[in-house]
Amino acid sequence: MAACAGGLAGWQHLNDDESAPAARTVLSVLSETASRSDVAAPSGALPPNAVVLAVIDGDTMDVDLDGRRATVRFLGIDTPEKTGGYLPAECGGDAATRRTSELLPPGTEVFLQRDDEPYDRYDRLLAYVYRADDGLFVNRYLVLDGYAATMHFEPNTHHRAVLDAAQADARAADRGIWSDCGGPDQPLASAG
Repeated sequence: MAACAGGLAGWQHLNDDESAPAARTVLSVLSETASRSDVAAPSGALPPNAVVLAVIDGDTMDVDLDGRRATVRFLGIDTPEKTGGYLPAECGGDAATRRTSELLPPGTEVFLQRDDEPYDRYDRLLAYVYRADDGLFVNRYLVLDGYAATMHFEPNTHHRAVLDAAQADARAADRGIWSDCGGPDQPLASAG
């Protein structure tokens, strides 16, 4: 994915003194450390910095970043595995993939916001994902509606409190995986 670095103009990062995102390239923020966990998520329409090419599963998509294809893994959440994927299917996986596809069909402009570490061990870009036209915080929405559970890896935890609150709400209201599956990471029941 190193080849994508040149196409990441507009990639967003929150510094301690920013209440709203400011444009920077990934290369200029790789060494910065964000120490606050209470940074507010942006709201309202946002300037797009990527375009959805395809949804891979509930928490992964391919985007166009300045003419280059990049795979993005949504930060702070984990959706169940879909059928036909690399890992065994889990209860709610196909529903999560469908919902993410409905929220982010190909051609949707998105605003990607990074945290401290820009890539995971699979060289996927790690990002909080917002729909640019209305500012919908997709990661939060998927948790709030029960399509995903929270999954935090230090140091990428800027929106931990927001996502944890969404999960508490989804569990209390018995939405999605909480009612249909009894929680996350439940194997898909085999037919027959």
